Amino acid sequence: MKVLVPVKRVVDYNVKVRVKSDGTGVDTANVKMSMNPFDEIALEEAMRLKEAGKVTEVIAVSCGVTQCQETLRTAMAIGADRGILVETAAELEPLAVAKLVKALADKEQPQLIILGKQAIDDDSNQTGQMLAALLGWPQATFASKVLLDDGKVTVTREVDGGLETLTLTLPAIITTDLRLNEPRYVTLPNIMKAKKKPLDTVKPEELGVDCTPRLKTLKVVEPAKRSAGIKVPDVATLVAKLRNEAKVI
Repeated sequence: MKVLVPVKRVVDYNVKVRVKSDGTGVDTANVKMSMNPFDEIALEEAMRLKEAGKVTEVIAVSCGVTQCQETLRTAMAIGADRGILVETAAELEPLAVAKLVKALADKEQPQLIILGKQAIDDDSNQTGQMLAALLGWPQATFASKVLLDDGKVTVTREVDGGLETLTLTLPAIITTDLRLNEPRYVTLPNIMKAKKKPLDTVKPEELGVDCTPRLKTLKVVEPAKRSAGIKVPDVATLVAKLRNEAKVI
């Protein structure tokens, strides 16, 4: 059984993001980049399924610039068997990524595709759902537990009212939530082994996908800074400030 895991190269979650002075986007020059945390969780789940004997091959996929090879090497150090880079300098939107992954899925014929529920840079939370629609596969989003058995996958997912359990017939799409697992650390021996694993590079044109952006970013601005809080001596003062200054009561 083959599993496809798309992984995205994003600004590391520990880095304070800065907006460019001209407001055209986020400054990524000399900024640490890493694998999207939700994609790490998806990859970890794929590895656990493989270690349990349910999966035979895990393929990591990334779409973007040449430097995404580093993200794929990290994925292979975690345990992915091989990597595929769809190399393009275009600004990729969720629909374009979904079309690229669909083209690879048509070629590789995986029985399961596991994605992070969203990327921490654009927070779109769209790619998995769009991919399921394009492929016509069943989907389970925000997975907090995954059980794979007898050609079916049972997914416990988090919803507003609590937990929901779905059983999907393979092939299927799963998007992962934070509570699904705790990703493993990458060890130095595995980093060395990852250098010898196959990494293929293709262009969107070879897959027959047009990555032309459908949206135009007009301006990027930082959120307004919050003013410092103050202490009040008693409830009467608090009520007075809420009524007269904040105008909320």
